[in-house]
Amino acid sequence: MAQKVRKAVFPVGGLGTRFLPATKAMPKEMLPVVDKPLIQYAVDEARDAGIEEFIFVTGRGKVTIEDHFDRSFELENTLEERGKDAALDTLAAHMPETGTVAYIRQREPLGLGHAVWCAKRYVGDEPFAVILADDLILSEKACLKQMMEAREELGGGNILASMEVANEHTSRYGIIKPGYDDGKKVEIQHLVEKPNPKDAPSNLAVIGRYILEPQVFDLLENQAKGAGNEIQLTDALSNLLKSSSFYGLRFEGTRYDCGDKVGFLQANIAFALNRPDMGREIANHIKELASTL
Repeated sequence: MAQKVRKAVFPVGGLGTRFLPATKAMPKEMLPVVDKPLIQYAVDEARDAGIEEFIFVTGRGKVTIEDHFDRSFELENTLEERGKDAALDTLAAHMPETGTVAYIRQREPLGLGHAVWCAKRYVGDEPFAVILADDLILSEKACLKQMMEAREELGGGNILASMEVANEHTSRYGIIKPGYDDGKKVEIQHLVEKPNPKDAPSNLAVIGRYILEPQVFDLLENQAKGAGNEIQLTDALSNLLKSSSFYGLRFEGTRYDCGDKVGFLQANIAFALNRPDMGREIANHIKELASTL
């Protein structure tokens, strides 16, 4: 039986420069999709998958994230005095339990691999998940939960969320060289970080959900800088392939790149349309707008 995955790492130290000036004083992970910040969707997904401990790798100017997952007694008291019970319930429903959240500072923006390595002492010697809040996935069953189930079927090992991308976009992603492929789970023979389309081994890309064995920390310890002059997680995973089993999972759902302005706006529309309290009204408004084009 596969060892249970209890911990999730959330790398949230990025600067969010593509969303300036909105992110000058607010972390990009706190940008709202409809009425929840991106990081809340990530935490909710982790909780739905059975994660028990939440590790945030932060940077300068990210204290708002810590405040978001802390209690606000003044706000709660005000809501209680005004009889806003539904709002109080909403706040309580999305709050991790006391003692389950940890924060560690990534002092330098040295890449995703370095951010994951920073969580080593908190993770310890057990498998763990990594969730990138920029990748927001709309699905009936949470993407990480799908990965947990696939890992259970395989008896453990490393699982990466994957999806096909346009050939001309392979230079934006870590790309899989596939082996055995049953249409859902695909054996990963090799990983290439952001390859030129003419050199890409496939168009099957890794996106921001990982379940990893702790041996990856040993490889990240002294990892050389790779693409973008950063310590790349994909490079460490490529080396780990030599001694560990790796699979990609074609998850069910639609992924939105909320690190991109267009992707962020698309996510807001899609998630609003999926809401029973506003979906019809938003759909009607979109039709009205489209008719004027």
